[in-house]
Amino acid sequence: MSLEIIELAGLATIQDTGRAGWKKFGVSSSGAMDAFALRAANALIGNAPHCAAIEIGLGSAVFRATSDCVIAVAGVGFALSIYLWDLPLWGSYYVRAGWTIRLDKLDSGMWAYLALLGSVQTDPILGSASTNLRARFGGLDGRRLQAGDALKAAQPSRARSDLAARIVPASALPAYSDRPVLDVILGPQEEYFTPENIAMLMSQTYVMHPTSDRMGYRLEGSALTRNEKKELISEGMTMGAIQVPQNGQPIVMMADAPTTGGYPKIGTVASADLPLLAQCVPNKSAIRFRETTVEKAQKKYRDQITALEALARRWA
Repeated sequence: MSLEIIELAGLATIQDTGRAGWKKFGVSSSGAMDAFALRAANALIGNAPHCAAIEIGLGSAVFRATSDCVIAVAGVGFALSIYLWDLPLWGSYYVRAGWTIRLDKLDSGMWAYLALLGSVQTDPILGSASTNLRARFGGLDGRRLQAGDALKAAQPSRARSDLAARIVPASALPAYSDRPVLDVILGPQEEYFTPENIAMLMSQTYVMHPTSDRMGYRLEGSALTRNEKKELISEGMTMGAIQVPQNGQPIVMMADAPTTGGYPKIGTVASADLPLLAQCVPNKSAIRFRETTVEKAQKKYRDQITALEALARRWA
């Protein structure tokens, strides 16, 4: 079973949950920008959570099924149509050979995930199928997808008809919004900033700069100033880390974040809220932060994943 890309106006790559365990060698984890949406798409059709799917962002895409297949589409900011029908995201669908699948970009949201029953097949590199565009490996020859590409999935072990017509209920979704409030754990360089600056981070509204990308989301607001002027020795980084460079405008590290960085980090966005940030739109979304604790952030993430796993068990 396979799909052929007919038209592609945005950025599309093959992504899974990321390349774990290689940061000490300078290899970014990559993976999905919205990991929840990827996991949900896989859960809808019985794939394992880590399976590779097509990540579509920034523009529309058209696919054609070259054989009968079951797909799932999850994400924010796209209108889905299959053959003659308009259908909601966060669902699984049976697609006959020759039918087209359209994802048309809307004004809100940024990323959608198209999962194939059996998982998109590609040779893993360092344990992951994720595409690292800067290093040019993973996915399909380390590059962005383009019209004419054919993507194949393994033969499913279950009847396709058993896996279609599923929907993730709205109650199980993160609180996607154009005005998200994101939980932040302060530190590890909290002492580089005055209490007034930390209060400013938590009280003002930020917008995302258009130069933001899969490496980092650049935020614009009132500049934060440091009370500690010494340079920071480069240290490890993770997705969600909020760096503050010399201009005082925060940069939140995203899926393709470098493995080390030398700007002080005022805080880290909680994992459960990273999907909300990933789906923010440049020059449109109004982003705010609020302080949380490690314990609360861990519970929020566990609850989010547990609810999705419960749905997957119910569908099994």
